[in-house]
Amino acid sequence: MPLPKILSHLALSLLAFLIACTSDRPKDGEKPRKVGSPTPVVTVPNFSGEEAFQYLLAQTKLGPRNPGSAGHARCLNYLLSELRLYAESVNGQEFSHRGYRGEHLRLTNIIASFNLQAEERMLLAAHWDTRPYADQEKDSTKRNRPILGANDGASGVAVLLQLAKIMKQYPPPVGVDIVLFDGEDFGRATDFDNFLLGSKHFASQKQPSYNPRFGIVVDMIGDAQLEIMKEESSLESAPDLVQYVWATAEQLGLREFVSDVGSDVYDDHIPLNEVGIKSITLIDFQYPDRSHRYWHTSEDTPDKCHPSSLETVGTLLTHLVYKKPL
Repeated sequence: MPLPKILSHLALSLLAFLIACTSDRPKDGEKPRKVGSPTPVVTVPNFSGEEAFQYLLAQTKLGPRNPGSAGHARCLNYLLSELRLYAESVNGQEFSHRGYRGEHLRLTNIIASFNLQAEERMLLAAHWDTRPYADQEKDSTKRNRPILGANDGASGVAVLLQLAKIMKQYPPPVGVDIVLFDGEDFGRATDFDNFLLGSKHFASQKQPSYNPRFGIVVDMIGDAQLEIMKEESSLESAPDLVQYVWATAEQLGLREFVSDVGSDVYDDHIPLNEVGIKSITLIDFQYPDRSHRYWHTSEDTPDKCHPSSLETVGTLLTHLVYKKPL
């Protein structure tokens, strides 16, 4: 006998309810869904350009840091002791090089690591040596003097030291290796064999098991008139990384990162790319602009640099570290 009409409606409603309940149950092996659970918020620590600038000043107070000089020896001790305050592991990668006069140069790459247990790693690098000769001086009598290297050397190191300090207080979600290369600026003019000594040695010693996701070199980023273009060889070697970095800068409103393509610069990212570490360099080669040049002159002093420029680059790197890019 057919059910009364009202009972039919009740039966159909009960059946629909049971089906709905059944469809919400997790299937075998499936984790229950948390309805309405919020998306985790990633907290990115603030980067202080003023604090980073103190690291720039501390290096320049040691004088020129060209290999074989007293300032070079003092700076090595300073950087090792400073990084040992923050990193889980700090090692000096020592090597030697014969100079132009036959002198035996003792060089040291400094490697500071954070979150050693993490398999996913990134490499952040700068060079800590300064140029032994101001070969771009207009006054020829000054061209054999070493430069102070406030921007060309100290600025990139200052940003990474401040980032190391942050990572001590706020452990990063990924493994981070800070590498400070020695002997980057030793070569004369177009003698490329005597440039990038530290990064070439580091690359030659790379273990097959060491494969960071990417590398970023920061060089000459303290310019008070900061304008960072996309370096040409970086675009050729790692276009996706360049795109990600510039997209991140745009999201953060960092207008100092411009979309123009700059010069092809022979920098520490090149030996890294040659051994399979996808790397780019962030560099403002027009120091301070196209009309005036302090690069490789005695004018490369702290007054030509500014904390806001260090903060711009430091803010970008901090977001890359704590938001686990790519």
